[in-house]
Amino acid sequence: MDAFKRSTPWISAAAQVANAANASADAPYAPDAANEPAQPARVAPASPVAGKARGRTTAIDVSEVTIEGHVKDIVLRLYRPQGANNLPVLLYFHGGGFVRGTLDDADVQSRFFAERLPALVVSVDYSLAPEFPFPAAPEDAHRAALWVLTRARAFGGSTKRVIAAGHDAGGQIANVLAFIGRDRGDVKLAAQALFAPMLDPSLTRLGDERRLGSDITASECAQCYRAYLPDATQRMHPYAAPLESSRLGGLPPTLIVTAQNDVLHIEAEKYASRLIDSGVRTHVVRYPSVSHAQIGAHEEALAEAVRFFKCCFEADANRDASRDASRDSPRSPRNP
Repeated sequence: MDAFKRSTPWISAAAQVANAANASADAPYAPDAANEPAQPARVAPASPVAGKARGRTTAIDVSEVTIEGHVKDIVLRLYRPQGANNLPVLLYFHGGGFVRGTLDDADVQSRFFAERLPALVVSVDYSLAPEFPFPAAPEDAHRAALWVLTRARAFGGSTKRVIAAGHDAGGQIANVLAFIGRDRGDVKLAAQALFAPMLDPSLTRLGDERRLGSDITASECAQCYRAYLPDATQRMHPYAAPLESSRLGGLPPTLIVTAQNDVLHIEAEKYASRLIDSGVRTHVVRYPSVSHAQIGAHEEALAEAVRFFKCCFEADANRDASRDASRDSPRSPRNP
């Protein structure tokens, strides 16, 4: 993928055309979900396609560690190609609308990235609402990232290449980790990949669920946000509503993956546009005839993320080499 050879910022041409074609049809839509019954967003099932991808022969070692989280201990599940070292470290966050989901829901994606990048994948079992509402989940993500910086070497990881990815609510948490790391100056992500992320608690930028044939609804999203953000004043906080943030500069290169049959694809693509306007290298791809639940383990989308991360690593390596060459080159003699 030669995307980084283009000028910054950048976006896939196919997505630009698709966005323009759908702009009028996908007008913002704000539901009245105050009286809807509790019904959390669906989680992507394990994809049999991704789980049986051709040519997968690398043995993956899986282990778990428990660390101190924001309000309780949390589990990190580590995936490592057998015998590999100096691996990039990918923090992965499962979906589930902030209120459900387990490490098992992220198993297909974690194994895919561990083998195909390859990488040391750290799947994070972050705290769930309503028992542990905001900011427990993003703070857990930050604790996991700090653990990576101090302990990943013992598991074959390189702290010079730390990246993040997530689906659904996990997509927001991965993105918010980049916010927190930037603001606190302690975690620097090399890149992030967001799969159908939940980014807008106001729900004012949703697509028409009937026209799109979406597998999740506005009322489901609203119920999840009410559980995660019980205090209405939190719903404009940049760590809870990335799409409302006025400070997007300094975030890492970002891949945003969206699904056509998903009410959330509009807000995600609007966020991509805002990132571009802020000077963040951004690549967005929408997959047709794919639902919100399916996109999390969609093999083509996961492969696109692998290409994106490799592209980021290559760009960083070229920049470092150029900087080293400039520093080591002899100075031009001054004119007498």
